[in-house]
Amino acid sequence: MSTTAKPKHIGRNISRIRELRGMKQEALAFAIGVSQQSVSNIEASETVDEEKLHAIAEVLGVTVEAIKNFSEEAILNIIGNTYHVDNSSAVNYGCTFNPLDKLIQAHEEQIKLYERLVQAEKDKVEYLEKLLKGK
Repeated sequence: MSTTAKPKHIGRNISRIRELRGMKQEALAFAIGVSQQSVSNIEASETVDEEKLHAIAEVLGVTVEAIKNFSEEAILNIIGNTYHVDNSSAVNYGCTFNPLDKLIQAHEEQIKLYERLVQAEKDKVEYLEKLLKGK
């Protein structure tokens, strides 16, 4: 019987972190310059190329080590140790940030992403117009 630990599924970790960040596969794909299908394939892979992993980590706003060592159990432990039930109400003893600031920051990041998507579509239209004028 083997006692070696099963390697972490890096693709699944990427998927969970992406979901926790509220990001769709399409947005991640656009940010790293690949297709949505490529992101789907990456998330289905047990291992990921280091170069791609660094790009994904940057887009998700985490370190490569955070992706490699991501554990849902650790997240649940943090939540369990941070929130305590007291007389039927949840009391948060560990919140060190203003949730509105985080919401505004996420909204600003979404705006930047949408602006990049719109610019990419404008570039496509411009390119197609050039092709039509050339005929």
